[in-house]
Amino acid sequence: MNESTERLILLCLFLEKREGWTSACPLVINPPATQTSTSAVTSQYTASCSASPLQSPAWPRPRVGGCFHLLHTAPCHPAKMMLAYMDRATAAAEPEDAGELSPATMAAAGRVAAIDFGGLVRAVPAAVVRPASADDVASAIRAAALTPHLTVAARGNGHSVAGQAMAEGGLVLDMRSLAATSSSSRRGGAQTMMQLVQCPSEGGGGHCCFADVPGGALWEEVLHWGVDNHGLAPASWTDYLRLTVGGTLSNGGVSGQSFRYGPQVSNVAELEVVTGDGECRVCSPASHPDLFFAVLGGLGQFGVITRARIPLHKAPKAVRWTRVVYASFADYTADAEWLVTRPPDAAFDYVEGFAFVNSDDPVNGWPSVPIPGGARFDASLLPAGAGPVLYCLEVALYQYAHRPEPDDDEDQGAASVSRRMMAPLKYVRGLEFAAVVGYVDFLSRVNRVEEEARRNGSWDAPHPWLNLFVSARDIADFDRAVIKGMLADGIDGPMLVYPMLKSKWDPNTSVALPEKGEIFYLVALLRFCRPGGPAVDELVAQNGAILSACRANGYDYKAYFPSYRGGEWSRHFGAGRWRRFVDRKARYDPLAILAPGQKIFPRAPAGRPSPCSLV
Repeated sequence: MNESTERLILLCLFLEKREGWTSACPLVINPPATQTSTSAVTSQYTASCSASPLQSPAWPRPRVGGCFHLLHTAPCHPAKMMLAYMDRATAAAEPEDAGELSPATMAAAGRVAAIDFGGLVRAVPAAVVRPASADDVASAIRAAALTPHLTVAARGNGHSVAGQAMAEGGLVLDMRSLAATSSSSRRGGAQTMMQLVQCPSEGGGGHCCFADVPGGALWEEVLHWGVDNHGLAPASWTDYLRLTVGGTLSNGGVSGQSFRYGPQVSNVAELEVVTGDGECRVCSPASHPDLFFAVLGGLGQFGVITRARIPLHKAPKAVRWTRVVYASFADYTADAEWLVTRPPDAAFDYVEGFAFVNSDDPVNGWPSVPIPGGARFDASLLPAGAGPVLYCLEVALYQYAHRPEPDDDEDQGAASVSRRMMAPLKYVRGLEFAAVVGYVDFLSRVNRVEEEARRNGSWDAPHPWLNLFVSARDIADFDRAVIKGMLADGIDGPMLVYPMLKSKWDPNTSVALPEKGEIFYLVALLRFCRPGGPAVDELVAQNGAILSACRANGYDYKAYFPSYRGGEWSRHFGAGRWRRFVDRKARYDPLAILAPGQKIFPRAPAGRPSPCSLV
């Protein structure tokens, strides 16, 4: 995208406003492959208005790589004809195999940008921009800066849950298009522009490997690219891999590996970022470190991540995956905390856990525990007096080479190593479930949940999720008041509860963590709305009640993927970190153009810095 394209964006939006062209379906903008003169397009359009090109058989269908794609097909509207003419002017420069986007496909793309996975918020943008480079992202931001009101939101795979990646009446950047290698891959291919980078190790005598990946690439794509092509993989993951690199790095990125390898924001060496002033910068802990750490966990407030350099390590061959059951929360937390504080040579590679209902409920109860493979949960093994809520501890041990099974060599088998590491634990004996699976299969395990949710329709239903970080100091009280109190019947989805270590998080990032102690817990209430279940409004209200209970009881907690307004944001960050957050906003996005869906800062008029007052 270039200066001409910036003008075209503004011209189209101006015409839409001037002509009273309002619709629930936004424009979809593909930057042109070659420069197109705005004045030439305008003059040619003016001369040809009487030809009513929208009704002409010779008028081309929208093509990938054209500038502005027409989403509305009613004839004889001046603004619409202008859009169509610009598409025609740029289409001639496109390669013959550039492919086509149907009006229905473009309309669907526009509608998708108005919603997210949470399904609780709808915000229709003025336009959806499909950037092919960081320069395109910068051009869109600079174009927005020339207006008094336009904002810009980066949208990855749309998995925000409260409208955080939306821009009502603004520009939404479809970051998935940034991961495409060419116009042909935009037609549905999954090719991604990833590069293996090798650098000398700090101690000498070898080299370190990194992956340079687009901000719009999915972690699933990073996994397959690294393992299939190089036998390498990042150390830190999210449970669900169909999230974008830029999206998780803008929030935190946690999973069962975080206690050992740190969150994803602690596993990045360099970023390419387009800041709110439209400048593209490369930053790292050594170069522009303030920007680097501001963006990590920065909720999209300081810049759009267009590229990330991720450290790579040798990928395991297989994973010994084990789940065990607890009736006592005190035993569960004591064991989990012991496991995450073990020295590296005596530690698992992954530790997670969840609460579940003590019943045969297929979604919330016993059937949710056995690892896939036909195992059965024998409830008769539970101790007498087991309460309404039980707990499952989940661990994994990586295998870097094929080892003999315990029957062949008791000292070498991964199963025997795992059992030895778990011997001191106080779980219910007999309620143990284990399997050896491939590394990629293990990391892709949530895909099965997605497939089932798509089959039963709950994937497309609203998801009023609530994610919290709760200090270990307060987790037992939280369990009594919330899990056993408010949620004893389950939530029609996972209730994750597992510990992490604060020392694995760099305090320079923008992520807000509980203040007290080294150990804190992720509590993730991942609700799926199913037919016959509670109404969405009731679930949202219950989330509010949980947050109110946390405040009333004085828990040391922070929201993960927060959704606040007004003074709640300063309370979320705390006085010192909030001042730093505000200072960084003024430095890198002075007009408050970026990430308006977070509802943190109001958009400032062009030419006047934002006062950084709260929405």
